[in-house]
Amino acid sequence: MNQPLRLGLQAAIMLALPVAAHAQSDPLTDLTQCRAVAEDKARLSCFDKAAAHITPPRWAGRLSFSTEPFEIDRPTLIRFESEGVIFVMALKDAQGEIVQNLHHAGKGEGRYLIAHPGTYSLQINGAEGWRIWLEPQP
Repeated sequence: MNQPLRLGLQAAIMLALPVAAHAQSDPLTDLTQCRAVAEDKARLSCFDKAAAHITPPRWAGRLSFSTEPFEIDRPTLIRFESEGVIFVMALKDAQGEIVQNLHHAGKGEGRYLIAHPGTYSLQINGAEGWRIWLEPQP
C-alpha cells in the first residue's frame, strides 16, 4: 500500500474512534444525567430508561432459538435488540399458535406489549446476535 493512502486510512480510523466510542451510551453517565432532570415524572422516566439498559436480558443468543414456555401475570413489554440485518420473532400462546409476528430490519431495538396474562413462548430467528427482555408493566 502506498504511503499517502496508508496515512489517509490511519487518519480516517483515528477520526472514527471517538464516534464509535460514543455510539453506545455509558450507563453511569445516563443515570447521572437523570439526576439533573427537574420534573418528577420526566426524571422517573429517565431513570426507568437508564435502568432498562443495564438490566441483563432474559434471553440472549445468535441466529435461531426457541424459548421454553414462560408465564406472565400482567401486561408485559417484550423489548428486543438485534445486531444483524434481519430479526424475526414469533410470540406463541400455550398451544403453540402465533399470537404476534415481530420483526426488525437492520440493527436496532423493538418493543411489543403482551397485554394479557398467560403462558407464552418465543421462536427467534436472527441473522446475528440478539437480546430479549421481559419487562412487567405496572
